[in-house]
Amino acid sequence: MRGSEFSELRAFAAVIRHRSFTRAAQHLGVSPSALSQLIRGLEDRLGQRLLNRTTRSVAPSHAGTALAERLLPVLDDLNGVIDSAFAAGGGVSGPLRLNVVTVAMTKLALAVPGFLARYPRVTLEVEVNDALVDIVAQGFDAGIRLAERLEADMIAVPFGGPLRMAVVAAPSYLAKRMPPLHPRDLERHECLVSLAPSTGAPYRWEFDKDGVALRVLVTGRLVGSDVRLRLAACEAGLGIGYFFETEVADLLASRTLMRVLEDWTPPFPGAHVYYPSRRNPPPPLRAFIDHFKGMARGT
Repeated sequence: MRGSEFSELRAFAAVIRHRSFTRAAQHLGVSPSALSQLIRGLEDRLGQRLLNRTTRSVAPSHAGTALAERLLPVLDDLNGVIDSAFAAGGGVSGPLRLNVVTVAMTKLALAVPGFLARYPRVTLEVEVNDALVDIVAQGFDAGIRLAERLEADMIAVPFGGPLRMAVVAAPSYLAKRMPPLHPRDLERHECLVSLAPSTGAPYRWEFDKDGVALRVLVTGRLVGSDVRLRLAACEAGLGIGYFFETEVADLLASRTLMRVLEDWTPPFPGAHVYYPSRRNPPPPLRAFIDHFKGMARGT
C-alpha cells in the first residue's frame, strides 16, 4: 500500500468516527480542504461514493458503511501495535479519551490527579454523557458505564464498586402524606420524574425484593434530567425523588431527606471501564486501568 492510500484511509476513518469534516481535520492536523481532497481521492480510486455530505451533516453511504466495518478494526489493531512499541521504548505517553457516565465522575475525580501525576506524558480528555454512545465510532479509547448498559462484545473492568438507589422525600412532604410501603404506592404520590438519557422518555423506577423485580412509571409535576433541579424540589417538599445513594448521602445523614422503600433498593453492580474486545488497549488506557486497580488495593 502506498503512503497516499494509507493517508486516504486514515482520513476516511477519522470522518466516520467524528461524523464531521471539521472535527476530523482537527484530529488529523490538516485543513478541511485537504481532508476533502483525501476523501475525493479515495472515492475516485474506488469508483464509489463513500460519504453522503450536506451542509450540516456527514454519513457513510452503503459502500462507506461496508468499508468502515472492515477498516476501523484493522486501524485499531495497527494503532495498538504502534502504541505498544512506543511504550516498550520507555514510558507511557499519548492521548487517552474517555466517555463517562455522570454517576462515575466522583470516583473518576479521585483517580485522575494521581494518574496524571504518575504519567506526565499522557493527556486525558473526558466527555461526560449519560446517553448510550458508540465509543468506537466516536473515537474514544474507552467508556465508563453501568454494567447493565454494556454491549456484549466489550471487555469490562469494574470501576468504583457496587451502587445503590435511594427513594427519598423531605420530612415536610412525608408529614402530609402516608409514606409508600410498596413501590406501587408511588402511583398515588407526587414524584419527581427523571428522563432516560438514551430515549428522553420518563424513566421507570426500578425495584427488587426477594426475587421480585418491578419497574414503576411514576408521575409528577416536575419532569427533568437535571439532578440538581430534582434534588432542590425534593428538599423543598415537592415530591418523592429517586437518586443514586451517593447523590443524597449527605442529605440523608443530616435528615434533610428521609428514605422510604429502602428494602426495595438493594445494591447492584456499579460502573465499569469498557473497551472493544477486538483490540489491545493502548498504553495510556492500560496504565489508567492499572492505576485505579492499585487505588482499590490501596497500593
